[in-house]
Amino acid sequence: MMTTRAIGLRPALRNASFAPKAVRNQLVMRVRAAAPRRAVQTKSLPPSAADAILNEQRLRRPSSPHFTIYQPQLTWIGSIANRMTGAALSVLLYGFSLAYLVAPSTFSSANVVETVAALPDAVKYAGKAILAAPFAFHSWNGLRHLSWDIGKFLTLKGAYRSGYAVLGATAVSTIALVLM
Repeated sequence: MMTTRAIGLRPALRNASFAPKAVRNQLVMRVRAAAPRRAVQTKSLPPSAADAILNEQRLRRPSSPHFTIYQPQLTWIGSIANRMTGAALSVLLYGFSLAYLVAPSTFSSANVVETVAALPDAVKYAGKAILAAPFAFHSWNGLRHLSWDIGKFLTLKGAYRSGYAVLGATAVSTIALVLM
């Protein structure tokens, strides 16, 4: 008894643990009789109903991470912006390529140069800025991600320093590309 008390077994647990099997069965039957029984109804469902229930449960789950509860941070905003600029630049490239395939005379280099030359200077600079900013950001942030892949700037301080460096380099590059 002293050893069971030393390891923290209480009297009821000691009695149940070290009692003969017949006594243990009687204890279990008493506990079962004392506990109220709940009626559980089951019914078999076809597999399509199970899929519908699962889809309904998935719709009620919160998305992760839930953006409304987290403070915006440079790291995840930069990562999302990198993906968005990459997708936008890809859409522009493939869109122009497909347009050139559909109507080569309209989207030929000579036609594009003539059309852009006819635009007012403010529109040209705005258009160049709209194209240069995502290109510069995606390029510099891509280099930042490559540096992470080789193990550089992985500390919190390094991630923020490289993030601010990307923003600065993007601003300088955008201005340089617009003024060219």
